[in-house]
Amino acid sequence: MRSRRSSPSKPPQTGLGKATIIGKLDEPGFLLLRASSGKASTLAAAGYDPLQLKPSMPVPDDFEAFWAAQKAALAKVPMKSTLTPVTAAAKNVDAFDVQVECLGKPVSGYLGRPKNAKPKSLPAILHVHGAGVRSANVGSTFWAANEGGMLSLDINAHGIPNGQPKAFYDALSNGELKGYAQFGNKDREQCYFKGMFLRLIRAIDFLAAQPEWDGKTLIVYGSSQGGFQAFAAAGLDERVTFICAGVPAGCDHTGSQANRINGWPKIVPNDAEGKPDAAALQASRYFDCVNFAAKAKCQGAVVTVGFIDTTCPPSSVYAAYNALTMPKAIHTDVLAGHTNTPAASNFMQEAALKHVREMKK
Repeated sequence: MRSRRSSPSKPPQTGLGKATIIGKLDEPGFLLLRASSGKASTLAAAGYDPLQLKPSMPVPDDFEAFWAAQKAALAKVPMKSTLTPVTAAAKNVDAFDVQVECLGKPVSGYLGRPKNAKPKSLPAILHVHGAGVRSANVGSTFWAANEGGMLSLDINAHGIPNGQPKAFYDALSNGELKGYAQFGNKDREQCYFKGMFLRLIRAIDFLAAQPEWDGKTLIVYGSSQGGFQAFAAAGLDERVTFICAGVPAGCDHTGSQANRINGWPKIVPNDAEGKPDAAALQASRYFDCVNFAAKAKCQGAVVTVGFIDTTCPPSSVYAAYNALTMPKAIHTDVLAGHTNTPAASNFMQEAALKHVREMKK
């Protein structure tokens, strides 16, 4: 999305309720129109060759070495897990609160597994969360009943206890985890998302260690910050075979370097003169979906995008989508903001289940 303004072709005529505005771009990108009258306002957008959007900066030379070192450190932590039975969201499914040791905070989620599942019989899906502070979703265990049975793991983003009263999560959101997305944004070793992504890898470790896993099918599924995690999983772990990333965050952190708007959480602040912080700009490159996409080796991916999304601008989403090199598809919602419309949600769900069926052939 470009920071350019379009001007009316002629002054609006009072009383007619119409105005004509003309704008154009001479390169790939988006124009966003904001119109207001009194307390009412609306948005509209136009995309110019979005499939031609390129990365705003190259992948760092030591990108893979950095993440290899993080994964090596994680591998030294024994994968001890605790499973506590809970009520499942579907019949003939066993469900558990799962805690798995990790670097720093543990993996914390809910696992759904069909009753009496046979060894090496089940595909796996990992559900990851959007921004905020909340419990894992036990409702996701219903996925365990899909397509003849699946392992379904839903994890919260912060390694915090599940199933607590709302006041517990509100206290964390307003206290210890307030503004977490900006924590350590000037240092790749301290960036909050490093810990989040290591928990993501440990969650995949856990799924892959289950005797019921078929050993070949592993989907990562999420929207917004969950889409961010899906891209990261694809770029960091070759066991991932498919990702579903709805309106993904974490895309094009360095978009300002190509005259584009950075994606959420805008971890690169600008100084008083509008120049990006140099340390944050460099650190952000190790946590950018565009760079994870370039390294991804999964078999397929689907992405959704809203043309009037001001949280995760469509230019940032397309920059990441275009960097994917495997078979892929994108669902565009021209009139949608930062949300998955019913059509977008169906698109992702159907793609995930289709992948399961194809992997069984």
